Amino acid sequence: MKAARYYDRGDIRIEDTPEPTVRPGTVGIDVAYCGICGTDLHEYLDGPIFVPPAGHPHPVSGESAPVTLGHEMSGTVYAVGDGVEDLKPGDRVVVEPYILRPDVDTSENNPTYHISPDMNFIGLGGRGGGLAEKIVVERRWVHPVGNVPLDQAALIEPLSVAYHAFERSGAKAGDFALVGGAGPIGLLTCAVLKAMGVKVAVSELSSLRRQKALDAKVADHVIDPAVSDVADEVRRLTGGKGADVAFEATSVNVVLDTLFDAMKPGGVITVISIWGKPASIDMQKLVLKEVDLRGTIAYVNSHPQTIKLVQEGRIDLAPFITKTIGLDDLVSEGFETLIHHNETAVKILVNPRA
Repeated sequence: MKAARYYDRGDIRIEDTPEPTVRPGTVGIDVAYCGICGTDLHEYLDGPIFVPPAGHPHPVSGESAPVTLGHEMSGTVYAVGDGVEDLKPGDRVVVEPYILRPDVDTSENNPTYHISPDMNFIGLGGRGGGLAEKIVVERRWVHPVGNVPLDQAALIEPLSVAYHAFERSGAKAGDFALVGGAGPIGLLTCAVLKAMGVKVAVSELSSLRRQKALDAKVADHVIDPAVSDVADEVRRLTGGKGADVAFEATSVNVVLDTLFDAMKPGGVITVISIWGKPASIDMQKLVLKEVDLRGTIAYVNSHPQTIKLVQEGRIDLAPFITKTIGLDDLVSEGFETLIHHNETAVKILVNPRA
């Protein structure tokens, strides 16, 4: 089968690889679509980061580069291993793409399995990936999506990132949220917030991304920080109070600074983005306003509730799909577009069989 294999920084190759074997307790999935994630771009430009470098295998997967990429995947079950009785061939599914130590409790009783030691992701740390025609995954990490279209289902994984960020923030219906950045995760965070009854303003320099937030109906207000003082505009919109919650989705320091300025006293800032370098924080603003600054990474038992939001029609993922490409065009039309023209694209999907 064809697969996108990561060898090293700037070195991704489309190769023929053996089809995976369906073993007891696992599920074989024909991949329909796989999204290109910002993490994949970081690996291409600056990696290896999550990918174990050649000769340095991951302690759980036992694999090192080259590995198959792709962790935002949807597909159809083609086979189930012995012991799997609640899924069958033909079921539409998505993958919660974790690689964890086998002794980690991944039940609802453990709200921190996603930050356990040696955590990594399928499609980065080994165990196959969604940028291939087939993948075999442990049953625990496979979630049925029912009648959700498979192209939209490929966005369930990043939407789960947004849902977990919402949960971390403590936001509730009627709150006013400021989202810093209308890239893919920022827009999906807006979508979750709107679905949960939160009033949403998003700050974004790109006119195309601001328009996407409006067209997708995931923001009540869009703010151009090149034209308006974001903090002043938020205070105007909140009767002088400031935002109840804010979400940093850019890894740009000036955006984080702006969120501090726009917060109400006692508000919560949740940082979603992955930072490639240290940030500076005005600690006096954090202290004098008693602001809570929280981190969030990935998701934990978030997929079922996220899928339900889509199934119930409370979130429409279709507006966020920019285009679909084949594996052979992964770098030229996928990575290069997202690196050099990222304001023109939200989510580019790959169909491994195209």
